[in-house]
Amino acid sequence: MRVGIIGGGLMGREAASAFGRWFALDAKSLPVRAELTAVCDLQTSVVDWFRQVPGVRLLTQDHRELLASPDVDVVYVAVPHHLHEALYLDVLRAGKDLLAEKPFGIDLPAAERISEACASSGRFVRCSSEFPFLPGAQRVIETVRSGRIGKLLEVRSCFWHASDLDPSKPANWKRQVRTCGEIGVMGDLGMHVVHVPFRLGWYPVRVYAQLQKIYTERPDGRGGMAACDTWDNAMLHADIGVEGREVPMRLEMKRLAPGATNTWSLEVLGTDGGARFSTAEPKTLWTFDRIKEQAWSRTDLGFASVFPTITGGIFEPGFPDCFQQMWAAFAAEWAGVLGTKFGCVTPAEAVASHRLFAAALRSHHQKAAIAL
Repeated sequence: MRVGIIGGGLMGREAASAFGRWFALDAKSLPVRAELTAVCDLQTSVVDWFRQVPGVRLLTQDHRELLASPDVDVVYVAVPHHLHEALYLDVLRAGKDLLAEKPFGIDLPAAERISEACASSGRFVRCSSEFPFLPGAQRVIETVRSGRIGKLLEVRSCFWHASDLDPSKPANWKRQVRTCGEIGVMGDLGMHVVHVPFRLGWYPVRVYAQLQKIYTERPDGRGGMAACDTWDNAMLHADIGVEGREVPMRLEMKRLAPGATNTWSLEVLGTDGGARFSTAEPKTLWTFDRIKEQAWSRTDLGFASVFPTITGGIFEPGFPDCFQQMWAAFAAEWAGVLGTKFGCVTPAEAVASHRLFAAALRSHHQKAAIAL
């Protein structure tokens, strides 16, 4: 699987790292070899960083040159949200497969147009969301699918950041509606929060949103101040339909979460049991079983990844590991060998996330619950 990257910044470099240590994955479980062959970025300094990466044969500032390359099968696009639609459509028109970054377009109409283009092109397309590939997250999913929790009581899925608590942090494209989208933090962090619930069939039928804008301006990096008009925090109180009942689900996306550097968490509670996991404790799984005494149990997890690796079971997983696991899932499904393993976000799930976030905007403006 020969990969080209459009957008060589933070996530582009992370992808290069994942491909560079692809040999850590068990070839018997994943008979697909990924190789980075081409990189495009508008900044020369960013492109130059990739000169040290073995296998890269094309470095360019023109994405059309990358898309014309016969050495590229799949394109990973990691650019600001307002550029998603045009670049994704260019990838599909070029006959390439695509791993898209979230949120799959700047708003719902863009996401729907991208999805329609995916269907008409016949190309293989998935969207990025890494954290569900951590061992702890997979154990929560396994617990739910086993039926051991009994009747579902509630779901809580969260992604918290804290760096924006600093008012001196300069403004960037994620703080501007024109580049990030009106959905703000929901576009930035929301896909990570809805990936597992959607994959488990938990789609909201109703949502009530509480959205916050705390810092309305930040330093512009040139001695002045820049307006910041995106939402900083979003709490979505949703109802999901499960076996003829409505069950509460809370989705939290926060850039202003005191004490949280980059914390993803998932908690599922039922009448007979429950499970919760947080990246704040990467080796810890908490489980609950309804027995005579009410108690939560703590399990110290090993390195049990979706796709087996050479890493010893006693070690801790981190972001580079779950990011590589996501790429492994993409490669496996791309090659038709994913089987029953957990997969990447589909275009339909990405569009469903946008429908939810659009309803959340209406809910906040109307101060009312919105049916989906």
